[in-house]
Amino acid sequence: MTGTDEDDVRPTSLAAIDRAIHQCRRCPIGLLDNTAVMGEGLKRSILMVVGEQPGDQEDRAGKPFVGPSGQLLDRYLAEAGIDREATYVTNAVKHFKFVQRGKRRLHQSPTSGEIDACRWWLDSELAVVRPKVVLALGGSAARGVLGKSVTISRTRGHPIPLDGGGEAWVTAHPSYLLRLRDAKKREQERLFRADLAAVAERLAELSA
Repeated sequence: MTGTDEDDVRPTSLAAIDRAIHQCRRCPIGLLDNTAVMGEGLKRSILMVVGEQPGDQEDRAGKPFVGPSGQLLDRYLAEAGIDREATYVTNAVKHFKFVQRGKRRLHQSPTSGEIDACRWWLDSELAVVRPKVVLALGGSAARGVLGKSVTISRTRGHPIPLDGGGEAWVTAHPSYLLRLRDAKKREQERLFRADLAAVAERLAELSA
């Protein structure tokens, strides 16, 4: 896709979004040798989990959160009593941003402009799925959901009302936990568990 949001007609189904993101050239990431990765899960889910972008394994599989970060997320969701099968999981950016180093593709974080360009697709998913709770994993995901950069330590642990309805919760990305060691790792794992427990409690309230 090229052009501006105003020039485009917003897709009204997940299938239409899936088709469109494979043609998207709104930012330079779409020009790389990669494949757009669509979100997956229930079309009408009370919870949407938003990550940063597909990684190398997600790009190759065409599915979100299938690599080490996804496996860690699944474990923590299960611990909190959140059923991933009843959750819609996606990313703020739909293509894998990387630099080639020999045979390896090394992850590169998306810029704020690239995240903002991809909000068109995330907003389209939100409009279709209509979750009551959106869990943003990491700063890039938080910017995609909220439309602005926030500090995780200042925003985690409480709901943030969304303009389109529902509420956002912000926590760290599982990949951050994978990079930590020792006492800092234990502390961040504790905070991550607490964040997911709070989300699980909120989901129970909304489902009652």
